[in-house]
Amino acid sequence: MLDPVTPPGPPGKTPSFAERHQEYLGEFVYGGIDGSVTTFAVVAGSVGAGLDSSVILILGFANLLADGFSMSVGAYLSAKSEADNYKKHKNAEYREVAHKPEEERAEVREIYRQKGFEGALLEQVVDTLTADPDRWVDVMMKEELGMMESGRSPFRIGAVTYLAFIAVGFIPLSLYLFDYFVPVSGSLFGYTCLLTGLAFGTVGWLKTYVTETSTWKGILETLILGAIAAGVAYFVGDFLEQLLS
Repeated sequence: MLDPVTPPGPPGKTPSFAERHQEYLGEFVYGGIDGSVTTFAVVAGSVGAGLDSSVILILGFANLLADGFSMSVGAYLSAKSEADNYKKHKNAEYREVAHKPEEERAEVREIYRQKGFEGALLEQVVDTLTADPDRWVDVMMKEELGMMESGRSPFRIGAVTYLAFIAVGFIPLSLYLFDYFVPVSGSLFGYTCLLTGLAFGTVGWLKTYVTETSTWKGILETLILGAIAAGVAYFVGDFLEQLLS
């Protein structure tokens, strides 16, 4: 998954809500896509199998809550593992700087020699970077190991993923829940397809801010993938209903 960086606000200005949470937009987008696609697939498969609306609601909400929790836990554990791995390597670099300073200085020297520094300027760079242990370790983490600290909360990553999965994934079920209390005239599944299509398009549009691709490409890609998943589920449900009835 991508890790977008929140652009800093103007000096002296408190970051807005959007600026503070923009770095979690990727989790919201992919949680929303997964929630809408999987829930709509459950609805489409149930409709294809000719199941009653009450059964569709049961299956849909079971999928929504369980799959959303599973996905969020996976996102949390992945982010936490990444953060723990970074800390492990950073602690190792601190130990090496403390116990093998000359070897580590030689590594810094070689890194910046390859960048084009040489002679007195190279030695000045090495002396400056190794004068502060924290700066020294940061250089080794970035230049030697190619690792950078995310700074993002694993808990927030999991929470945003779950909330997005629930919020967007609820859309394919919303009309069936409304119809349970107030009957809706017309094709309930047809209306659901239109409503879910709007959700797909909106999430696809948001995805373009994460992937930095064409707006129309992001929208059409999400719509097509969602339609394919729903179509497969519908025809599988219809086939099994005819086979087992």
